[in-house]
Amino acid sequence: MKNYDLLDKRDTVNELLARYGVKFGIYKNGTFKEQLFPFDAIPRVITKEEFDYLERGLKQRVKALNLFLLDIYNDKKIVRDRVVPEEFIYASSGYLVPCEGVVPPKEVFSHVSGIDLVLGKDGEWYILEDNLRVPSGASYPMIARELCRRSSPRTFHDNPIEDNRNYADLLKHAMDYVNVGGLSVVLTPGRYNAAYFEHSFLAERMGVPLVGYNDLQVDGDYLYFKGYAGRRERVGAVYRRISDEYMDPMTFNPESVIGVPHIFDVYRKGNVALLNTPGNGIGDDKGIYYFVPRMIKYYLGEEPILHNAPTYLPFYQEDMQYVLEHFDTLVLKDVAEAGGYGVVFGSKMTAQQKADFIALLKAEPRRFIAQEVIDFCDIPIQEGSEIVERKADLRAFVLTSEEPVVWKSGLTRFSRNPDSFIVNSSQGGGFKDTWVLSQS
Repeated sequence: MKNYDLLDKRDTVNELLARYGVKFGIYKNGTFKEQLFPFDAIPRVITKEEFDYLERGLKQRVKALNLFLLDIYNDKKIVRDRVVPEEFIYASSGYLVPCEGVVPPKEVFSHVSGIDLVLGKDGEWYILEDNLRVPSGASYPMIARELCRRSSPRTFHDNPIEDNRNYADLLKHAMDYVNVGGLSVVLTPGRYNAAYFEHSFLAERMGVPLVGYNDLQVDGDYLYFKGYAGRRERVGAVYRRISDEYMDPMTFNPESVIGVPHIFDVYRKGNVALLNTPGNGIGDDKGIYYFVPRMIKYYLGEEPILHNAPTYLPFYQEDMQYVLEHFDTLVLKDVAEAGGYGVVFGSKMTAQQKADFIALLKAEPRRFIAQEVIDFCDIPIQEGSEIVERKADLRAFVLTSEEPVVWKSGLTRFSRNPDSFIVNSSQGGGFKDTWVLSQS
């Protein structure tokens, strides 16, 4: 690939990202901190053939997950047929009882799916987790590509790279597809949210209002946007970037001050579409992740194209025995955590930590999964004037309307710590552009 002077423009691009406010925020010890998401100019390159393979597997997986969500909140056939134990449904923090019997417009639950993958040194792609609630990160490669294109136009003229500027169009189409009549809006909890930059960026690119809780009002059976001149307009679709529990204080957490009272009632009556739908957290549960290959076979009658990382459920006695015997070689994850939190490596624990963790594991086996530590590929990054190797993953974005569509780009995150496998921005990682080649 021809980079020309792109690598020399890394600092320029990072300065522009800072100027545009491309940041993420995290709460730590009760304090909100905003920080830059460091960009690396060496792109991750995925060949056309490799992406075609990923595309097939990602579409298959998201289809199965949407069917699972429809089933689990309605007929529950997968539980009755003993494919997924009921304990893994009702004990999940992501399972929401108010969503029972609710079918969203066009039966689409996960309109935007963020699927995290790693490329193993064995050449196989492994799915690490599914993000079906409020997956974020698409805006970062979008704006980074835009700034890189300005900084080094020859690079993008002379290389056969798929254009990633269509993400907002794909998202707007997904909103229009399920819109039940009225405006489409992006609902943000406000500027202190970790991904506020993305909320405003995507709203602008789609040409739809960015709204807060005080801009929306339920009147009777409908949701309205209160315009600046006092005029009300009906809302037909909401791309909501607020967690389930804070979205409606009348249905979920009554202490929420950022939600819209009674918005869930309007959704339940079919008078507004919510993207993604409430209750999707059951599909994010790392315990449910174990069963996704079975879902693909159950709902689609197909063999999985993409595979999970080798995973064990301490809930099952034989898996518990395996975990105890191989504890030092495994990574253990709390099923309800995200963002790199709740992840521990058996090999890095002291004897006392190990004893304490095993006691907790035995007391709460449903709470954890264990996985083999995948030796996934290092990719090059710039560190000062040197090129070094670091661990990286890929968040692929699948947008579902009539059919799932895989965005021909993605968020590649990398660890800046040479000894760490955790790449999340909240854990100090950086990001880079993902080039999907358009020619063989």
